[in-house]
Amino acid sequence: MFELPSGAEIQSIIATLKSGVALFIPEIYLSVLFMLLIVVDLVVKGRKNNLLSILTILGLAGSLYFIYQQHALEAGEIFFGMYALDEFAIFFKYFSVISGILTVLVSVADDHFNRHVKSIGEYYALIVAMVIGMIMMASSTDLLMMFLSMELVGLTAYVLTGYQKDDARSSEGALKYLVYGAVSTGLMIYGFSLLYGLTAETNIMKICAELSRHGYDPLVMMLASLLILAGFGYKIGAVPFHFWSPDVYEGAPTPITAYLSVGSKAAGFAILMRFFYVAIPHGGEPFQDIAGMDWIMLLIVLSVGSMIYGNVVALWQKNVKRMLAYSSIAHAGYLLLGILVMDELGTQATLFYLLGYLLMNIGAFYVVILIANRTGSEELDDYRGLGKSMPLAGAALTVFLISLVGLPPTIGFIGKLMIFSALLAKGSLYIWLALVGVLTSVISLYYYMLIPLNMYLRESQQPDADAPKSSMVHQVAITVLMLLTIYFGLFFKPLTDFARVSSAMLGLSIY
Repeated sequence: MFELPSGAEIQSIIATLKSGVALFIPEIYLSVLFMLLIVVDLVVKGRKNNLLSILTILGLAGSLYFIYQQHALEAGEIFFGMYALDEFAIFFKYFSVISGILTVLVSVADDHFNRHVKSIGEYYALIVAMVIGMIMMASSTDLLMMFLSMELVGLTAYVLTGYQKDDARSSEGALKYLVYGAVSTGLMIYGFSLLYGLTAETNIMKICAELSRHGYDPLVMMLASLLILAGFGYKIGAVPFHFWSPDVYEGAPTPITAYLSVGSKAAGFAILMRFFYVAIPHGGEPFQDIAGMDWIMLLIVLSVGSMIYGNVVALWQKNVKRMLAYSSIAHAGYLLLGILVMDELGTQATLFYLLGYLLMNIGAFYVVILIANRTGSEELDDYRGLGKSMPLAGAALTVFLISLVGLPPTIGFIGKLMIFSALLAKGSLYIWLALVGVLTSVISLYYYMLIPLNMYLRESQQPDADAPKSSMVHQVAITVLMLLTIYFGLFFKPLTDFARVSSAMLGLSIY
């Protein structure tokens, strides 16, 4: 018979919740910002795009103060083991907020988007909601919380993708995104149910303890890992769960394309790393041959497939947004290389690569928007002669593309160097993976350099006497992103140190 909790038990529950809330301040602050944006949108009449964009940027920037304060707190779990506060989570809190700020800034720059969207308040509120969801994905330590946080990001992303309701491509992309998302979520939930059936636990640390203590059926564990990886693989856009990416990236508003390619992808890697590093036992008998090799082999297949497929298919793309979409699939493969080595150097390299990818990919999409404002097109052929008519944008885009290839002296070069170094340090078994990464990077050099080729070595066929000029704010923004891409390619130690410190989960060594 069901019994009500005693007074002492209720007091204990309340005390636990209070202590958890005290460690949940950034998320609460962002939730208040979300509601504030909706209220301001309802109360303020007339044109309010500038007000809402400034309020969103300042509000997101204000959350960085509360995140910074969490460095002084002790790592651990809150809310009955459903949520974690550790350096790994704090890293992705910074990452999510900064990517949100850059997305708002890019949104302000997109003239086509601002002309065709009437209600902008909900748009900025949804960006903040997505930031909250990404933070929760990186911090979740319970299967239920992982599912809820992924759904918060997913549902928000579906709406943002189809936000331009009068654009058929945007609606098509949102529908495909929803269908693929529903299927992958169903597969992931089934994998979670198998894992729960094996352990009767939902907390990932308790799952690890149960599996270590009692063992499991290898076939069931392999099936569960494959199904769960289908959900995570969809979120990071890796082959063969990538089918939504090209159409969604091309159809979504360009600021949201940039946001999905960086923020949502990073959150997917965060939840994948936390789950497989913590929940699945590894590093000793009998689990090294059963669990370790099984899911690591799955990641190897995903990584190699993503690098080859993404780079090869990108060769034939004539739309720049679609080209960057396939490029994003390839970069998911490079990031998986850092994860599958399962050591501190690989994790550090993955986190550093994500920081570099934030700068260079957001910067590339930023310039694509400024060029689209001028030409009204995202086609590669319409980039002819833009190096002369838009010298700053042309130079910045060239730097970002060089960084995406992985050439010096950019942050992309350091990121790939760290990834490949982690593979080589692991032993001869992983050398061929580094070789695949290098060869596919050579392939990417061809299609990336098609853009500077058109901008600098081919003459424009369109008059641009009346073309609009980019505002000083946007010129300063792309200049800063370009300089940071080069600066951290030369002076990278602060970011490598930050990535190394941030690789700790729950204050414990996981290697």
